[in-house]
Amino acid sequence: MKTLLDQLSNYADYHRSERNIATHLIGIPMIVVALMVLLSRPVWMINDLAFSPAVGVVAILLLYYLRLHLGMGLIMAALLVPGLFFSAWVASLDDSLWLAMGVGGFLLGWVIQFIGHYFEGRKPAFFDDVMGLAIGPLFVVAEVLFKCGAFSELAREVEARSGPVRP
Repeated sequence: MKTLLDQLSNYADYHRSERNIATHLIGIPMIVVALMVLLSRPVWMINDLAFSPAVGVVAILLLYYLRLHLGMGLIMAALLVPGLFFSAWVASLDDSLWLAMGVGGFLLGWVIQFIGHYFEGRKPAFFDDVMGLAIGPLFVVAEVLFKCGAFSELAREVEARSGPVRP
């Protein structure tokens, strides 16, 4: 299994433009939330607990993130679990609102992503490695943490492998 550094560096290879990274800071969260919204139906009640496909996907992702790096995995859990509650609330709304937020957010998020890759001049990472779809949200969180000075050694190692971010 690839390490956190391997995964982030591989993804960073496709994301060295500040403008592309900026679009990802908007587009990826939109896509993640939109997918959670869409996957929050149907709901099955098991022992008074609500389960949906969104819960299953988030659980699998969190297990993977935790295996890559405990600290990053816990940060991702702190972000994704509240997203599940928000998504469940949206899924409880009228069908048209649920679909508008889910499909609309998903499509708009991808438009923003592809604008970023136009700036980058390079295709999205998942075109070459489907794991890019799982690493994208982690990359966005890592980039924010790096900008805040957290995980500075990891940030230096990613930059050493992938090169500096350029304007």
